[in-house]
Amino acid sequence: MKTRILVVALLGLFAPTSLPAQTNPTDTVEPMAKVTLHIGKASLTTEIAATGAQEERGLMFVTKMPDNNGMIFLLPKVTTATFWMKNTLIPLSIAFIDKNGVILEIHDMKALDETITRSDSDQVAYALETNLHWFALNGIKPGDKIDPPPATLGPPLP
Repeated sequence: MKTRILVVALLGLFAPTSLPAQTNPTDTVEPMAKVTLHIGKASLTTEIAATGAQEERGLMFVTKMPDNNGMIFLLPKVTTATFWMKNTLIPLSIAFIDKNGVILEIHDMKALDETITRSDSDQVAYALETNLHWFALNGIKPGDKIDPPPATLGPPLP
């Protein structure tokens, strides 16, 4: 079974020496659990990045993602979130979400762009990545809530 791998590194949330750099497409990461999230009238099949290695690898090296698929990141603490697109081959949109599952903000990110995308809010507990413009195409905006609440997806990272 081929595992979809996601690419996004969280800067500022991990000590630089905590994990080896995931820069090789053949590096393996344990399989991720999946959940279907509902936001408004839309449904999204998401992989859950619940370990440091899964979170670091994110969607790296993925060349195509089905329309209604994505990845949710269980951040280690409520904070300002930072993501980048190192080794990420497809453009993505990212929603920063609070501890109650409410979308705080949505940003678009370009493939292979190593510019940091930083949340405006310091209340981010989760991040949800989708194909570029998925949120807009589905009428989803800040203030919308995710079901099931992300807190039910697993414990925060250690």
